[in-house]
Amino acid sequence: MSVKSLAERALEQGQGILRLTPTWVPRVFCVPGRRIKLHPDDYYALGGNRGGIDERWFSSTTPADNGPLTSPNEGLSFAVFEDGGKEQQFLLRDAVDELKDALIGKRIWNEYGRWPMYSKFFDNKGALPHHIHHDDEHAGKVGQLGKPEAYFFPTQLNNHGGDFPYTFFGLQPGVSKDEVRQALKDFVKGDNKLTNLSAAYRLEPGTGWDVPPGVLHAPGSLCTYEPQKASDVFAMYQSLTGDQIVSEDLLWKDTPGEKKGDFDYLVDVIDWELNVDPNFAQNHFMRPKPVRPVKEMAADGYQENWICYKSTAFSAKELTVLPGKSAVIKDAGAYGLIVLQGHGTMGAWDIESPALIRYGQLTHDEYFVSEAAATQGIRITNPSKSDPLVMLKHFGPDNPDLVVQP
Repeated sequence: MSVKSLAERALEQGQGILRLTPTWVPRVFCVPGRRIKLHPDDYYALGGNRGGIDERWFSSTTPADNGPLTSPNEGLSFAVFEDGGKEQQFLLRDAVDELKDALIGKRIWNEYGRWPMYSKFFDNKGALPHHIHHDDEHAGKVGQLGKPEAYFFPTQLNNHGGDFPYTFFGLQPGVSKDEVRQALKDFVKGDNKLTNLSAAYRLEPGTGWDVPPGVLHAPGSLCTYEPQKASDVFAMYQSLTGDQIVSEDLLWKDTPGEKKGDFDYLVDVIDWELNVDPNFAQNHFMRPKPVRPVKEMAADGYQENWICYKSTAFSAKELTVLPGKSAVIKDAGAYGLIVLQGHGTMGAWDIESPALIRYGQLTHDEYFVSEAAATQGIRITNPSKSDPLVMLKHFGPDNPDLVVQP
């Protein structure tokens, strides 16, 4: 059966909703925080040389860029179709290519010709190095796209804060380019102390941050939900985190060949005004914002909040269907989702949030909703008498339902 026929049958069976399989991604420079429900024996399922699995990617049509050992299709989401006890899987990327606007809608298909975002959980025991994601101009020099991203810290996945639940963002006002350039030159000396030039903010579960491209950031050790533009472009600017040395190769990652060794180029990648903004927290911190008046939503059996709302490249919501309630939820565009808590039904699907997942095991907690199904409305029912049914929803660019908020 062709991918197109398979995807059409799967979408029909799911009444406009595709079921996705878990997509696990290792990072050699990270230690897993063990909060993403993977079985304790499986965090190094790909081998110690690949590093621990500390990320799960959602609705991804973007391959992970993990160097020469990257496995085929790493980072790409698969959909699953089951019929008569027979299971078949196909890439979400291929489904988008074949179904086009029937899956992601005319607006996104006509402008992008692909699904242009993905989300993930990243789950690190310690902090990440101070690093940067390039803008479109600099990423384009190595054939990639720039990468804005955002963070949200789900309470359900943060029963502990890890080793360092603080994130460094940007640079302190008054820091000079010469100081940053010198820190980058000191990268090979051990600890280049780049975060001495930055400021750390304590992370709060149930809140988030907006991180445009060109902003230095050293994500802290809360388990993080991270919607982002479909790109894996980055460079590490900090040489030591905790007791772990960062490879110099990662300093020059995604630098054009002729610019490697050019520290002025690394400084140029930094969006200077954003990084030294004295009102950085005011401009980039995000508390949840109700999508409708809270009393109206409660009367209809649910609570829904915008959780990522400062970027035009993507957006995200947290939806809670209250115990014993059923609600019809409408959205203006296609989206992916991950179930965080509880169980119930969503359209044709039985959905649930598992307590523990083996590597390679299928689940019923991740889906991709076509634009047609989203705009028509999906009935979501929570049969529990006590447990909320909670999910996170990630949308593509220029969400018609969202007025980007300062």
